[in-house]
Amino acid sequence: MSDLTITEVSKKYGLKPDTLRYYERIGLLPNVPRRSNGNRYYPQGMQDWIEMIICLRHSGVSVETLLDYANLLIQGDSTLQAREDLLREQLAELKEKQFNLNRSISRLEHKISLYENGEITEDKNYFEEYKIMDDEKENNNNEESY
Repeated sequence: MSDLTITEVSKKYGLKPDTLRYYERIGLLPNVPRRSNGNRYYPQGMQDWIEMIICLRHSGVSVETLLDYANLLIQGDSTLQAREDLLREQLAELKEKQFNLNRSISRLEHKISLYENGEITEDKNYFEEYKIMDDEKENNNNEESY
């Protein structure tokens, strides 16, 4: 494998060069080497690091959390448990989002079926049926836990 320029890395991974520069600026891509003319280059190890970033970003991990993860990774094996814990927290957040999204999808599918079946009535209130206030309670409880 050879070293790649920022343009080549950008094309290879579908990232804009500005995104790579941003990741470097905030410390997500630490110690990007430069040639004598100042141009960045990305050896295989750096490309592997970029692949890890892309994988976690596509998994819904925020840049802020990714920074925490990267800093732990740099510290080595002594942070294995902390990294696992961080990923478990991210997984729990994604599962909560998935639950909320599935609930919203179910409600909309039900509402659409009422139209399709001709069962929709103007005087019917789905506020209670859909337990909307329970959503608010769940959201407030989740905010307090952070």
